[in-house]
Amino acid sequence: MSLLSRARDPLPSWHEGAAKEAIIGFVNRVTTSGHPEFIPIAERIAVFDHDGTLCPEMPVYAQFAFTADRARAMAPAHPEWSGESPFKEVLAGDMIGALKLGIGVFARVLAATYAGMTTDEFERDVRTWMATARHPKTGRPYTEMVYQPMLELIAFLQANRFRVYLVSASGIDFLRPWIESVYSIPREQVIGSSIRLQFASRDGKPALVRLPVLEVYDEGDEKPVAIHHFIGRRPVFAFGNADGDIAMLRWVASGDGPHFCGLLHHTDSDREWAYEAYDPALPIGSAKKALAMAPGEGWIVVDMKKDWRIIFSSGFRP
Repeated sequence: MSLLSRARDPLPSWHEGAAKEAIIGFVNRVTTSGHPEFIPIAERIAVFDHDGTLCPEMPVYAQFAFTADRARAMAPAHPEWSGESPFKEVLAGDMIGALKLGIGVFARVLAATYAGMTTDEFERDVRTWMATARHPKTGRPYTEMVYQPMLELIAFLQANRFRVYLVSASGIDFLRPWIESVYSIPREQVIGSSIRLQFASRDGKPALVRLPVLEVYDEGDEKPVAIHHFIGRRPVFAFGNADGDIAMLRWVASGDGPHFCGLLHHTDSDREWAYEAYDPALPIGSAKKALAMAPGEGWIVVDMKKDWRIIFSSGFRP
């Protein structure tokens, strides 16, 4: 650990308490040469879920809002969508209704709206949308809807030679264009869901074209699989917030040697959202199983209301 990191509070937006002490204590131990728990630099790998762990996923994932905007723009050319689920729910602005149909059904919207585009065209659309889109409740840019305590945690880990990866159910090509500027995480360290691609020629030049097939949905049991494929090492630090992160947390905790697993609990209805009271039927952010498992698994539960001095990096409240 660097002298600078030791000399000052690396997590100033965190209240003093068991969660903060556990994080700092772990990093101090595993980065101190000669300590029994010392971890070599090459093995210092941290993985974070994205939606709900680094930024809000309520009332709907950012990528779903992005996709809904695209579907509405395309609707005049697809009159059949007005009577077909989940398109009719998306076009009516009923994203909760669309999501309750299940991710497999909603994936049809994800596939249909951007199939046939090249990866370069898709990235341009993402950048354009992120530059103008606003969160439906706060009216703030999505790039400002990030948790300051987690930005500090990522920076703390990086200062101590950890490689930090995002492991998200959101699309890998949706996240890559803007992740680096927001979290200082390189785009090649993003692991996410992916649509099938095909090598083709466009205007006489090679291109990768998106096909209307969801190839990987990076959620639940698929997260450890994707981590293994992308990284080739078992991480020693993991953070999630929902039942979809259980497999990732359990896999990290089952490795030999020291490890840290954290679970963010959304408890602050004043400054953010208290998930249990939001919509228990909505398949977003449920953590009932994970919270019940946490004590027995040794996971550190971070209570948003109790453990964080501030929540959003720009200091606003929804």
